[in-house]
Amino acid sequence: MLKVGLTGGIGSGKSAVSSALSSYGAVVIDADVIAREVVEPGTPGLAEVVAEFGEGVLTADGRLDRPRLGEIVFADENRLASLNAIVHPRVAERSGQLMEKALASDAKVVVYDVPLLVENGLESLYDVVVVVDTPDDVRVERVSRDRGMPREQVRARIEAQADRATRLASADLVVDNSGTREELAERVAELWRELLERAG
Repeated sequence: MLKVGLTGGIGSGKSAVSSALSSYGAVVIDADVIAREVVEPGTPGLAEVVAEFGEGVLTADGRLDRPRLGEIVFADENRLASLNAIVHPRVAERSGQLMEKALASDAKVVVYDVPLLVENGLESLYDVVVVVDTPDDVRVERVSRDRGMPREQVRARIEAQADRATRLASADLVVDNSGTREELAERVAELWRELLERAG
């Protein structure tokens, strides 16, 4: 089984690549999805986040107010570290459970969709690191258009992540997503052929 670490900064199109790989037959373990699950209402994760950041990070219906929490942590490295200390161990534990399930399923390719792979120095955990690469200005435009996030907030998130050069330096394979969706689809098809070849 080939273990693939898939990463890319906010707005790079990593989720589109992950989704396409899943449609080809890869088992995808999505760290973002797990990170949401571990702070659902009623979880110990959410209780710990509220204990650390206060009731102000909850919506009226008791869910985590992600935009509000984002404003706090992306403006302060120490607060971000506190959040990560709560969420990351829980994500790692759940990822391990999903990995065991994938091993039992005889999958050829398992893709870990990990936004902060480079930032957390996780490259050695994977057989292949794939980076989805998109110029920063394109990412700012995409996120502000698609998520309605103010440009300065998008830039703050980009600055809180590894820079483009650092991310590219860790890549075994790069998927360029500076063009159209059709071009991306072609690149992912090429990527899938390459991954199957490496999976042997």
